[in-house]
Amino acid sequence: DVQLVESGGGSVQAGGSLRLSCAASGSTTTAYCMGWFRQVPGKTHEGVATIDSDSITTYADSVKGRFTISQDKAKTTVFLQMMSLKPGDTATYYCAGQWGPTGLAFPPEEADFTYWGQGTQVTVS
Repeated sequence: DVQLVESGGGSVQAGGSLRLSCAASGSTTTAYCMGWFRQVPGKTHEGVATIDSDSITTYADSVKGRFTISQDKAKTTVFLQMMSLKPGDTATYYCAGQWGPTGLAFPPEEADFTYWGQGTQVTVS
């Protein structure tokens, strides 16, 4: 199996920045897709950004131009650089991953991901 651990959340003022990290360990393979989803109480996960082993990225319209997803393959780690944060970005951010050629939707959807991290809180005020 695969384990995902997020870090980097915190509280910032509107207009500030945060960098989230997601480290993967376990039975990872060379073909994968990883992404970030966010959730507020009473709502389902909302897709934020994804990146795959070919470095193809997707972004939600609400974060385009402000957030950047990237990866360090040697460390099996994915990052989410969040700039110009808004109060609407407040949520618990979850890292998600799927390993193997699984025929993902494009852009990848919540149901495409098997593994999930515990989440890290981001608060913007």
